[in-house]
Amino acid sequence: MTVTWLRPDSAEYEAARRPAMPRYGEVRPAAIAQCSSADDVAEVLAEARRTGQPVVPRSGGHCFVGRSSTAGIVLDVSPMSSVEVKDGMACVGAGVRLPVLYDALDAEGLTIPAGCGPTVGIAGLVLGGGIGLLGRLHGLTSDKLAAAELVLADGRVVRCDATENADLFWAIRGSGGGQFGVATRFWFTGVPAPVAHRLHLIWPRDHALAVVEAWQRWAPYAPDEVSAVVKVTPEGVHVFGLVVDDLDQVDRFVVAVGSEPASTSIARMPYRELKRSVVGLGDVEHAEPQLDISKSAFFADSVPAGTWQDVLRSLGDAVLNLTAMGGEYNRRDLDWSAFAHREQAFLLELVAGTPLPAGEAALQAAETELRSTLAGLFAPLAPFSSGRAYVNFPDPTLDDPLKAYHGANLDQLRKVKQTYDPEGFFTFPQSLTPAAS
Repeated sequence: MTVTWLRPDSAEYEAARRPAMPRYGEVRPAAIAQCSSADDVAEVLAEARRTGQPVVPRSGGHCFVGRSSTAGIVLDVSPMSSVEVKDGMACVGAGVRLPVLYDALDAEGLTIPAGCGPTVGIAGLVLGGGIGLLGRLHGLTSDKLAAAELVLADGRVVRCDATENADLFWAIRGSGGGQFGVATRFWFTGVPAPVAHRLHLIWPRDHALAVVEAWQRWAPYAPDEVSAVVKVTPEGVHVFGLVVDDLDQVDRFVVAVGSEPASTSIARMPYRELKRSVVGLGDVEHAEPQLDISKSAFFADSVPAGTWQDVLRSLGDAVLNLTAMGGEYNRRDLDWSAFAHREQAFLLELVAGTPLPAGEAALQAAETELRSTLAGLFAPLAPFSSGRAYVNFPDPTLDDPLKAYHGANLDQLRKVKQTYDPEGFFTFPQSLTPAAS
């Protein structure tokens, strides 16, 4: 066995324990188990069962509510970092970060539809669905998943695809990480890496209403080759993304806004370069580390202008992000995979932040205040939301989280849970429960 156990007295422990989310940087695991294989994972799960300690898998450590941190055992899959590309198919270790995957695929003229975060791990992203710049053209990251390998609670290593353990394969494509087992490998079908136009338009902050109004009627219904995100910050309104060919689409959008952007940047470039260039666009720079809390929801239709006006007037220092769905995202049936949001127009995210406090008590108090702020901002929007939420943007304040995340697929997911994790070993707040429970 090759598990590397890092305890609090280990030299490498301090750096390894910190997740990507600063909110959970004070959590101190009893141990961090760095795993290089499925057999390693089975050994760690056996140790967790033997000792009764909680265990959580960690790929990139980006869980918004800290589910990749624990006072028990962090099962770190980052050593599983290999990528092999052959005949248009990529075999990817569960600990691979997105830039490593993109570079390996790009060398073969390929890519996959996925996110942009340079430290995001592939496992959490794909298990929750995976939304990104090429999503309207090629669908979710999980839509390009051809097979996966998981270690179940009892230590069995299973492969699943469209014919082998097909019910598990259906379930892992959109239900979220850590529900049925620990993923160790994925096989993806690559798509051609395009040459496309990187788009970045900026309007003054007082144009936010016009931009948002025009965007919601354009971006979700534009041709698949168009992917445009809105970010409203205290400093301005950013619209960025890609257009593969038809730049007339951008002109139509600007006409609908009713004013020219204060800044326009459109550049044609290879997709790998484009992906790098959009990282951090529109982000607000801070002199010190931030505690950021978010609230998100899907919308199946446009929101009235008066409601947007109320939200934007109250936004203050918070940030509003809008991501278009439609296109290939919505061409699958609701039950094609576990991802239950195939009829949504856009995903909204509100983000509020404050300088990062020190100490758990101060962190909890600041988080409570920020969540109250977000609840107030979201209240005017709530009647127009579809009531659905993205499982990769978990929200502990949801009234009925399982329905919000899984919709009509919930009952089937609980049956799959009963088959592969009947004792509910893999459990966390808002996790699936076995059907017999």
